[in-house]
Amino acid sequence: MYKVAIGAPGLSLILAMLLWGSSFIALKLAFQVYDPMVVIFSRMLIASLCLLLILPTIWRFEYRRGDSKYLLLMAICEPCLYFLFEAAALENTSAAQAGMITSLLPLMVALGAYFIFRERCHRNIWIGFGLAIAGAGLLSIAANAQASAPNPLRGNVQELLAMVCAAGYTLSLKHLSSRYSTWLLTALQAWIGSLFFFPFLLLPSTPLPQSFDIQGVGAIIYLGTLVNIGAYGLYNFAVSRIPVSQASAYINLIPVFTLLLAMALLGESLNLIQWFASALVFAGVWLSQYRPSIKNALLETT
Repeated sequence: MYKVAIGAPGLSLILAMLLWGSSFIALKLAFQVYDPMVVIFSRMLIASLCLLLILPTIWRFEYRRGDSKYLLLMAICEPCLYFLFEAAALENTSAAQAGMITSLLPLMVALGAYFIFRERCHRNIWIGFGLAIAGAGLLSIAANAQASAPNPLRGNVQELLAMVCAAGYTLSLKHLSSRYSTWLLTALQAWIGSLFFFPFLLLPSTPLPQSFDIQGVGAIIYLGTLVNIGAYGLYNFAVSRIPVSQASAYINLIPVFTLLLAMALLGESLNLIQWFASALVFAGVWLSQYRPSIKNALLETT
């Protein structure tokens, strides 16, 4: 099993996962008032302006030939495609179910690293990935349509596609982070996202805000500052002090925080089969992180 980080890194990771988990709730609240494209663009714009203020301190990098394709892949995966899929997902499924799907991200990153970077992939990852996918599928099939989740099957598939994009973003970031400031990459993500989502505001299908709503504006400001900047900052701080393999294990706290917040703030709930499906997802993720001791590993090979 991965060791558990303690002290400042561990507390930073827990708070970062709490912020990321709460983003599903904030998006749901914002989408009740404003069009998803308005919410996402405004979120990106707020983060961009805040990060622009610290540009002199983060503008450092060592460009190498071929980095442009990784920078482009990073930007296309997240925020561009990621937020398109996530916005669509949260219009169709509940925040609790969407948050549960995020637990698949560490497994997707591990599998992606195996195929792209040829990192060793323990057999437990393959078994755990299959188990978690089965749980995610059952979670979707067993869902009942409700006001907050009119089409949970479609929404959960869209959230799964968002996680594929997040995995692509994470792998690109891993390749670039040794030469580029993590804050600079975060800023590039926000700036490119603002440019990407601005044309959506010009489409006839995107209704622009006609009034000021404290709930919607508050949720957008929260997303653009505490989530886009605060969560990444806390995560980056922790990763700079402990191995990234330990830090990535904390991603599994996101669905827990999302579920608890969704039940407390949005009144969402899961039926009995969905609770079982959620347990399957967590079991798959736990199995994927389990590593036999050296002694047991030697016994397996004899």
